[in-house]
Amino acid sequence: MKVKEPFTLLYKYRNLLWQTTRNDIKVRFAGSLLGALWLFFYPLLLLGAYALVYLFIFKVKFQLFDSNEYVALIFCGLIPFLGFSEALSMGVGSVVSNANLMKNTLFPIELVPAKSVLASQSTQVTGMFMLLIVLALLGKWTIFMPLIIIIWILQIMFTMGVIWIISSINVFVRDLQSIISVVVLLLMLVSPIAYTEDMIPENLRPYLAFNPVYYLTVSYQSVLMLGKLPSTHVSVTLVIMSFLTFIVGFWFFTKMKRVFTDNV
Repeated sequence: MKVKEPFTLLYKYRNLLWQTTRNDIKVRFAGSLLGALWLFFYPLLLLGAYALVYLFIFKVKFQLFDSNEYVALIFCGLIPFLGFSEALSMGVGSVVSNANLMKNTLFPIELVPAKSVLASQSTQVTGMFMLLIVLALLGKWTIFMPLIIIIWILQIMFTMGVIWIISSINVFVRDLQSIISVVVLLLMLVSPIAYTEDMIPENLRPYLAFNPVYYLTVSYQSVLMLGKLPSTHVSVTLVIMSFLTFIVGFWFFTKMKRVFTDNV
């Protein structure tokens, strides 16, 4: 497999991928009372729960932030986490639930997990829109703000690589869908969404390196809330992790799809 192959495939079918992603988003909210408004309410409800627990129960205090800024800090980590976690939940069963496309020559099966990832970003798009408004009101916009586009692209690449891998494994190990729900919960607890790296005991900080969401969360918080570049270690690791996972994930999927037909 050539390194550029996954990039070429996504670019070649970009229009088809965009149309099917839009349809997936529409179907997702079809019949819902609030419809697409859930894209706004869902992150706000979760943010409210986080703020309630950490501000009023744990009574977390920051020297650098007041209560409003602390809530914004939580939002900076929570929004990308929602985008990632929804992609895991929607993507893990994407191949099995689209078995009818297995022999469709007009729609490469590699695009099925990809469109699940893109459709899951709808929550992050609306959440990020709200977050940018809040940051503007708090006077937190800086020259580093445009870097969220690069971080977001890296997040999507990493997520697609992961979904290509787990969606293909799920064809043979259906229990993976249940396992992913537990994984998402664990990632939420161990990711620095409502706390900073400085609040973690030094003897536990090395373990952060094993959590991929850590690099995403810290990068978003640095650029959006702290007004600075992520550390060199975090930046380099995020870039390498994203490109490597994207390429390896696509390679793994193309190898596994040869035996999909008899198992879906």
